[in-house]
Amino acid sequence: MTTLVSTTDTVTRDALAVLQPGFTGTTAPDWLLRRVGEGLASVGLFGRNITSPEQLTALTERLRAERDDVLVAIDEEGGDVTRLEVTHGSSFPGNFALGSVDDVHLTRAVAQELGRRLAECGVNLNWAPSADVNSNPGNPVIGVRSFGADTRLAARHTAAYIEGLQAAGVAACTKHFPGHGDTAVDSHLAMPRIDVDLDTLHARELVPFRAAIAAGSKSVMSAHILLPALDPDRPATLSPQILTGLLRQELGYDGLIVTDAVEMDAIAGAYGIERGSVLALAAGADAICVGGGLADEETVLRLRDALVAAVRSGELTEERLADAAARVRALASWTQRVRGDIRESGAAVQEGTAPGTGVSSDIGLIAARRAVRVTGSGDRLTEAAYVASFGAEANIAVGDETPWGIAAELERILPGTGTDTYTAGTTGVVDAILAAAGERRIVAVVRDEHRHAWMGAALDALLAARPDTVVVEMGLPQSDPRGALYVATHGAARVCGQAAAEALTGTKS
Repeated sequence: MTTLVSTTDTVTRDALAVLQPGFTGTTAPDWLLRRVGEGLASVGLFGRNITSPEQLTALTERLRAERDDVLVAIDEEGGDVTRLEVTHGSSFPGNFALGSVDDVHLTRAVAQELGRRLAECGVNLNWAPSADVNSNPGNPVIGVRSFGADTRLAARHTAAYIEGLQAAGVAACTKHFPGHGDTAVDSHLAMPRIDVDLDTLHARELVPFRAAIAAGSKSVMSAHILLPALDPDRPATLSPQILTGLLRQELGYDGLIVTDAVEMDAIAGAYGIERGSVLALAAGADAICVGGGLADEETVLRLRDALVAAVRSGELTEERLADAAARVRALASWTQRVRGDIRESGAAVQEGTAPGTGVSSDIGLIAARRAVRVTGSGDRLTEAAYVASFGAEANIAVGDETPWGIAAELERILPGTGTDTYTAGTTGVVDAILAAAGERRIVAVVRDEHRHAWMGAALDALLAARPDTVVVEMGLPQSDPRGALYVATHGAARVCGQAAAEALTGTKS
């Protein structure tokens, strides 16, 4: 493949340094190792790259054999968005569950234990937490990824999460600046727009990011959203007014600015990934995330060469690119230094706690149990039940590959429990559920019922036919809970399902 310049050129090395690409497979391909040796400073991991902690550790060790200070990044929010445990669901509840408990000490402890597990496997940059204020309950992409709709609550838990994660030696990446909570469009698919005035943005969206900066978040991720009050022409990721003017100058942030994935349609569809990457760097971004969808050497070289060409043409200054690369390398140095400090401190391991932290190794389940809310006057489950899971397509950030629900846990506690999944396309949903359940108690499990009219209609008919039905909401709960029992888990992580099953049966694992 033809390249613009020698790979030893300083500008080319800096162009490689600002990319955060992904790859396919569970071992590092030769092309990736070669580019790391040439100056690529970051690698992004996704669920497709991980099968076990042991495999992940071997993978990160192989990357560090090429470059000992490489940043290994992951999108591990816990809760519904997990890459570390993509095949069976997360051991940690997500932000909304933690926000519903509203105990910042618990949030800090959960983040620290999650960070410890990441660091133990060699991951040192986490594209989390989401600091978005979920002010629009119909938001199709944020929802339970947010700590909640209360601005101050979101701010204090964002800060606590950052403190916990970074105490484990893993850099936080607070997202999605300047706030993705009031959108009705998923930026993976199109360009969201938030039409609010500056006073609202400062009083709502920006408050958690101010808290994140005060807490020392090592990086911030930009959002591909249009905010006309700040910039009527370009989305935040490509806007000098937002990244440099607002984030750098007005808010005083001096850490790494990372873009959300540039192959998302809000950028790729309107600008193309090469042009979008150049504009992002020129606007003030320091690192370009790519690889959730595009994950090959050709993409890396296309972006590298586009940045080099932009410097040669004068569209992107060499100083701006060098500054961005220096920030990437500075963060890599921090992760090395802080991890060494943690190892040297060698905190004593107490029984029942995670090594070196003093945090309960079961903190995720403890938190999930505290997040469960049960209302209603119906009886708990004592016999085998029938679980009707109402399924809808998950947003791209969550993915459809991670299992969710409570059926497996109920089957373990109450043998003979059965389950099926029903969708908007299922013919005669209620009749099918009644026939499959027989005499067994029905447990209807939904995720964000309020966003899916067919779920609400099916529940209405089901409750009319079987008033003893239990309703389990694993997304945003309704303000008017219904069913003989209504269980709100505030998220669909594996531990949330486990906690719900325990609450319904009065049995602890």
